[in-house]
Amino acid sequence: MARAATTLDVFNAVAEPRRREILDVLGDGRERAVNEVVDAVGMPQPSVSKHLSVLLKVGVVSVTRNGQMRMYRLNGSNLKPVHDWVSTFERYWTHQLDRIKERAEQKMRAGGHEPRNEEEL
Repeated sequence: MARAATTLDVFNAVAEPRRREILDVLGDGRERAVNEVVDAVGMPQPSVSKHLSVLLKVGVVSVTRNGQMRMYRLNGSNLKPVHDWVSTFERYWTHQLDRIKERAEQKMRAGGHEPRNEEEL
């Protein structure tokens, strides 16, 4: 089965780890020139530009021109479909964390020592 084009789907676009690194750099909400992103992620400029192009096509970043520089900014609201989907699993993680906390507290009451690692939970 063929994969959906990364330029059409925000899920596929952010599935690529290097694009997530770029999103992390842009995550503070500031506009950044391509060379700032290149320096931050340590990838060649053509690769960064290609990834930014994909993110731009799915609407996750926007670009403005400042003279000859292109300035990129995160459009966090366009990541909402990803957030909404992931948040459906939040109750699972909350439940798991509650269970870990409960077991740690039981161990403390029973044995009087703090667990040294996750296996003791």
